Amino acid sequence: MLAYIARRLLLMIPTLFGIMLISFVIVQFAPGGPVERVIAQLQGNDSSATSRIAGGAGGDFGTAGLQPGGGAGEAGASKYRGAQGLDPAFIKQLEAQFGFDKPAYERFALMLWNYARFDFGKSYFRDTPVVELIKEKLPVSITLGLWMTILSYAISIPLGIRKAVKDGQPFDTWTSAIVIIGYAIPGFLFAILLIVLFGEGSSVLPLFPLRGLTSESFATLPWYGKILDYLHHIALPILAMALGAFATSTLLTKNSFLEEIRKQYVLTARMKGLTEHQVLYGHVFRNAMLIVIAGFPGAFIHAFFTGSLLIETVFSLDGLGLLSFESIVNRDYAVVFATLYIFSLIGLIVNLLSDLTYTWIDPRIDFETREL
Repeated sequence: MLAYIARRLLLMIPTLFGIMLISFVIVQFAPGGPVERVIAQLQGNDSSATSRIAGGAGGDFGTAGLQPGGGAGEAGASKYRGAQGLDPAFIKQLEAQFGFDKPAYERFALMLWNYARFDFGKSYFRDTPVVELIKEKLPVSITLGLWMTILSYAISIPLGIRKAVKDGQPFDTWTSAIVIIGYAIPGFLFAILLIVLFGEGSSVLPLFPLRGLTSESFATLPWYGKILDYLHHIALPILAMALGAFATSTLLTKNSFLEEIRKQYVLTARMKGLTEHQVLYGHVFRNAMLIVIAGFPGAFIHAFFTGSLLIETVFSLDGLGLLSFESIVNRDYAVVFATLYIFSLIGLIVNLLSDLTYTWIDPRIDFETREL
């Protein structure tokens, strides 16, 4: 097993290299950049993230869209549209500040060397170390991702097992209808519905706050009050996020158990006189849960980093998803590549931990010999 773990850890190096290389190349061909954004600000054409995507004035697809490039010669011949009238020396100073005075391959090599030492530098426009930004936003993403995963699996696994046992019966039919409807409703749309019904200011049941993870008086509350306040704030966001994941996990669990229940060893166990509970949780559970565990890393990473973007926006939660989106739109490449590197590394580690969990659930699995 140690040899397998060592191989997987070594394979993370070329995997991370490929991810960063592809992303870096794509960015080189993307319109706009940090230099262009500074120029747009000086010209009074800078715009918000939303208007930049929509193609408003000053946006990447508007009339002031700017092309990435190297140095500037004469002001009138600058590669940066909108730079006309600015001192060419100032343009070169901007390029040096953001590192664009170096060739692309040199910038990429320097970035990899720094990232290998977990030196992510500073944000281009926030004048704050990237690590500090990530630490600041991390609690929100951890809260949303972890609790959503725990809630969805805690409900979907028992429900999926029950649906497999009652396959074709009324219980299975009406719960399937609820699950499918829940899966069809987008999480952000359900979040808006929850706000209208239960958010502060609602005319129905104004029970839950709509901003932040804690109240302003959080520090003065006793320990049990802090727990209740925290749960009070995250109730609606977690419920909105868990809807889609809950449906997927339930159907996956049901289908996995149905496949195992129909196998010969289950019939043999029943013929030996074992109870239904002993058959399900003593024999079927271990085999059926393997495929459910296989989907855990993807579900967790999706909820942790990407799935929470719209939920963070709707509930005014400033987390990693929102930080990454704003950094991409604002061309803050220091934050973009740092978060991509960290997300990719965590994803690879979670996948490795998922494989190791297989051996904990079923010791017969041996990844070194690839035999079962």
